[in-house]
Amino acid sequence: MEFMTIDAVWAVLAIILIDLVLAGDNALVIGMAANRLPPHLRKKAIFWGTFGAIAIRFISVAIITYLMMIPGLRLVGGIALVWIGWKLAFQENHEEVKAADTFWSAISTIVIADAVMGVDNALGIAAAANGNWWFIIMGLLISIPVVIFGSSMVSKILDRWPNAVFVGGFVLFAVSVQMILKEPLFESTLVNVDTWVLKTSPWIFAIVVTWIQFKMSKKANKQLEQVTI
Repeated sequence: MEFMTIDAVWAVLAIILIDLVLAGDNALVIGMAANRLPPHLRKKAIFWGTFGAIAIRFISVAIITYLMMIPGLRLVGGIALVWIGWKLAFQENHEEVKAADTFWSAISTIVIADAVMGVDNALGIAAAANGNWWFIIMGLLISIPVVIFGSSMVSKILDRWPNAVFVGGFVLFAVSVQMILKEPLFESTLVNVDTWVLKTSPWIFAIVVTWIQFKMSKKANKQLEQVTI
């Protein structure tokens, strides 16, 4: 396994950025779910809740990686990643997660919420890793500190540099096209396409869609400011 190739470096960077952008919400859920517990139970709930969340994510990535071998599902996954990347710049505040009163209710809240919210993260990791289990395991290991400490870190980054969200969108857009281009249904069609075109098309697509997303987001924010004034 050549870890220093351009593709390998890109895969690792993509996984890290996807984790940073998409796993922060899961960290927020963990903090909110354990908020009402006594201090000695709160730490245990965060630890075991995170452990359960990572286990659920590992299972999700494994299932998604297996499913991507089925013809047609890379196309579906690629389109889903475009939608996930697009909504990053337009999402409203997340629905409130109620704090739990007992240790086990906190654990169940964390695991269930992560199972629902972690699908996009698992899909992004699986797509960026392209079936390479070393990268998948690396992505999941990176998820652990991101989920534990990511809530405050990601929120501070986005508060100071709101446009950082477009970096995450750019990565997801590029990964989505790379995923679609590896779709078995297109194999015979793309075999005659120039390699240079296949290499550059994900980046061109990501640049164009991110620019459109940036413009539309700024326009939406201006309209919102005018309404609130």
